[in-house]
Amino acid sequence: MVFFSNKLSVYLVLILLCFGVKGISGQVKNNGLPKINNFTKTDYDGGTQNWQIDQDTIGNIYFANNNGLLQFDGNSWQLYKIPNSSNIRSVKYDRTNGRIYVGGYNQFGYFESNLKGKLVFKSLLPLIDSTESKPTDFIWKIHIFNDEVIFQAFHKAYIFKDNEIKTLEAPKRFQFSFLVDNNLYFQDIEYGVFEYVKGALIALKGTEVLKNTEIWSILKMPNNTLLFTLLEKGLYTYQNEIVKPWNTEANEFVKKNSTLGGITINNTSLVFNTVLDGIIICNMDGKIKQHINLDKGLQNNTILSSFIDSNSNLWLGLDNGITHVSINSPFTYFGSSQNLSTVYGTVIYKGYLYVATNQGLFYRLLNNTFSDDSFKLVEGTTAQTWNIQVIGDDLVCANNRGAMLIKNNKVAKVLDNIGYYGFKEIPDQRNLIIGSNYGGFSIFEKTKTGLVYKNQIGDFDKASNIFEHDGNFLWLKRDNLLYQMEISEDYKEFNSIETITKFNDTVSAINSLQRINNEVYFQTNNHFYSYSKGQDRFFEDRKLSNYFKDVATINNLIEDARGNLWYVFDESLGVLMKNKNRDYTNIIKPFSNLTGNLVPNYLSINAKDNKNIFIGLIDGLAHYDTTVSNRISVPRAVIRSFIYEKDTIMQGNPQQSSFNIKIPYKSNNIKFTFSSPEYNREPILYSYKLDPFDKEWSLWTKNAMKEYTNLVENDYQMHVRVKNSYNNVSDPTLFKFRIYPPWYRHYLAYICYSLFIIVSIYFISLWMKLKIRKDKYYETLEHRKRYLEKEAKIISEQYKLEKEIEDLNRDKLQTRILAKDKELVSNSLQVVKKNKILNGIIDKLKKLETSEISPETKLQLHSLKKSVLKEINADKSWKDLEKHIKNVHFDFLKRLQDKYENITPRELDLSTYLLINMSTKEIAEVMNISKGGVELARYRLRKKLGLSRKDNLTGFLMNI
Repeated sequence: MVFFSNKLSVYLVLILLCFGVKGISGQVKNNGLPKINNFTKTDYDGGTQNWQIDQDTIGNIYFANNNGLLQFDGNSWQLYKIPNSSNIRSVKYDRTNGRIYVGGYNQFGYFESNLKGKLVFKSLLPLIDSTESKPTDFIWKIHIFNDEVIFQAFHKAYIFKDNEIKTLEAPKRFQFSFLVDNNLYFQDIEYGVFEYVKGALIALKGTEVLKNTEIWSILKMPNNTLLFTLLEKGLYTYQNEIVKPWNTEANEFVKKNSTLGGITINNTSLVFNTVLDGIIICNMDGKIKQHINLDKGLQNNTILSSFIDSNSNLWLGLDNGITHVSINSPFTYFGSSQNLSTVYGTVIYKGYLYVATNQGLFYRLLNNTFSDDSFKLVEGTTAQTWNIQVIGDDLVCANNRGAMLIKNNKVAKVLDNIGYYGFKEIPDQRNLIIGSNYGGFSIFEKTKTGLVYKNQIGDFDKASNIFEHDGNFLWLKRDNLLYQMEISEDYKEFNSIETITKFNDTVSAINSLQRINNEVYFQTNNHFYSYSKGQDRFFEDRKLSNYFKDVATINNLIEDARGNLWYVFDESLGVLMKNKNRDYTNIIKPFSNLTGNLVPNYLSINAKDNKNIFIGLIDGLAHYDTTVSNRISVPRAVIRSFIYEKDTIMQGNPQQSSFNIKIPYKSNNIKFTFSSPEYNREPILYSYKLDPFDKEWSLWTKNAMKEYTNLVENDYQMHVRVKNSYNNVSDPTLFKFRIYPPWYRHYLAYICYSLFIIVSIYFISLWMKLKIRKDKYYETLEHRKRYLEKEAKIISEQYKLEKEIEDLNRDKLQTRILAKDKELVSNSLQVVKKNKILNGIIDKLKKLETSEISPETKLQLHSLKKSVLKEINADKSWKDLEKHIKNVHFDFLKRLQDKYENITPRELDLSTYLLINMSTKEIAEVMNISKGGVELARYRLRKKLGLSRKDNLTGFLMNI
């Protein structure tokens, strides 16, 4: 039965079971180098030195950096400063309350999350009693011991408990302090090592010999032994009150390179930091298993601190930078630092590991010492080397310069000078070997003196590294074609060569050619076929095909010496591990980190045993040890920040609290950033979904940020998940927030709208009723108006008629008045004429009186003159005329006088006479002036009235 597990734990158990060995977590390999990731000062934008390291429960890593506190979440770096001292020497995370305690120069305290999730610093200096001296040095170590937090400086230690600070004075001067298995030790520079017990220092007997030394770490060893690491004097053990040198390989290395402390790895291995030559990792007996320095991938040889994280991997704080070392991995690597490049084949021969590369054939002892772990070039092979194989007792190299026999790590003999791809045994002819070379194929023969070249086969000049012989035919796959070739009995020529493009009418592609269980198979789309010579046709092996039914389409496959089937799909590696019941278990995840690093068309797998599986890569060689368990943890997704407008809510910090985020509508452009505490620098992919905005999860992406713009008001939930390089998918993490509607869409606004509509309907209804009543009223008024208009029209017409009659009467009256005026003037003129005559008579009577007449006659003449005079004086007709004219034309005279204020009474009289159309002669008589006087008066009147000669004076006066 074939079993394909989806559970990571099952995978690991099956891997171990198939090799019959239990893995030990944290076991450090001694073959190859673990994967090393360096972080430079530019990467984290902080200071060069990193003194201490710690990790919180979320997975964030913290570094005491000389520019502040560094935080790394797997995706981004944050640098936090402390007041008055940017240089931090110590950091410690408190799992009980989530605080991050730090110590710097003349400053110590802790960081904790504020209401928005951001880390803020709180100094503990104000808690120091005023009678105590303030710290005047670095805080070098921080310990959380029982219910106390202890900050250690050189001259004293500060003990923080119950929000109070107490001090612990050094006997002379502290060097450093160390917490080992819940025991706290202080080194005093003068008196040795002390143990801190219930607030007091108790000297460890026998440690006074360590005075005037610098202990940089105290490590737990088996059998109740402590290991002291001294800066310049090496490693010393302490047991039964005796201090003595730890005479081991590790000690010799440390004394030579000076140590800056170290740590233990799961009580199975030790890490020692050095000043001059990187780090070493040794077992508990002091035998060095790994040496990692500048030449092997570190960016600096001075290691200030080391730390084992929650995934049992190693962090190094350097004098210049930070390094992550993946020691908790079944994989280690041989690369350029060991002189390897692209690897095409490997073989183990007489205790040596030989590697065929693009630069030649290299070798080293399989179990080499840490001081001599580089590969050396086999002299004479400096060229493209396609393969290295053991044939019989001979080591044969397929090189660009020919088929070479290797002995004593040198080229002993060149068997054939043409370039070779590789060699295969011919079934049933164990003494014959067929080789694929640049000119086709050749035959080699095993003899008592060794392998010898025999002959080239025919004139077929096509060849590649993919060929097999099934005992009847030689099969070659090249350029997506399959060649079937029958070799003559003397192996000197081909009897037949057939080119095959498809197995049958339904299967056309040919993906791979391989030997499985000593039988040649042809694979296409994960279906495996074998050839029957008797029936001259291909038959599918359904059992073998069934093993690959749930596997991605493979393009290359080889069987190792243990019967495991290694295959390549989409530039990734997988294996069907053969079980004891002869079934297979499919394993993919442990090899995910090799994706894209395999050599195309040259799958090189060398499985010596369960501890030594070598895999060729484009940049070196991977060593896979199944006995080292790889705790492939399920990744964790963290929504690192939520940004809106000018505000930021931080997530993923200690003391993280739930947030009830409510943001105004104007801030509906938001941004999320993500992270995952994965530190191998393998690709981390993110997928997200914003409910209810997104209907589906997004595609997997490397981008750890997502923005949304113009979100409408709603309650939202942001879901984020991550997938690591092993295709493990995290549980989704959730972030809730609400966007309020704009004021005009707020529920209160809708209530107002509803009230407004109700009130509007009410008032509209009321207005309609009033309008109807008003319309009826206006209709009544309109009828009344129309009636009144008709009545008014009748009255108006009647009035007009009366007016016309009145105007006619007035015109008639005016005409009559003018006529009467004319008549009156005429009569008055007659009177004037009469008076003139009478005056003439008086003049004549006066003349007669002077003549000589009788007194009686005089008397009679005098009496007659008096009578005439009386008649003249008694005649008032002219004055009556003037009065009449002024009364009749009073309005005219007033308008004329108002308009022309400087007009004289004589000119008013003249104007009146002109108005009633009197002639010049009549005016002259009335005014008792000559006609010339009348014309002169008319001229003066024209001038006052502003008229020219052409203007009609009488018509002008009539229009006033």
